[in-house]
Amino acid sequence: MRNQKYYIAIDESERRIILNALNALRNKLLAQDRYTDAVDDVLIKVVNAPIKKFKIKMAEV
Repeated sequence: MRNQKYYIAIDESERRIILNALNALRNKLLAQDRYTDAVDDVLIKVVNAPIKKFKIKMAEV
């Protein structure tokens, strides 16, 4: 089975919040001497995520 990819639209402030939360979780795990592999992977994906500009059309139904 192929892995599904999910895309989310966030602005710069939301991206900053996500990065800060992941970094805080990583620091917490390091302080507890636990593995941070999963958090590191997600952190790298968020940092290296491409920026794509798009327009949003509002339509009434």
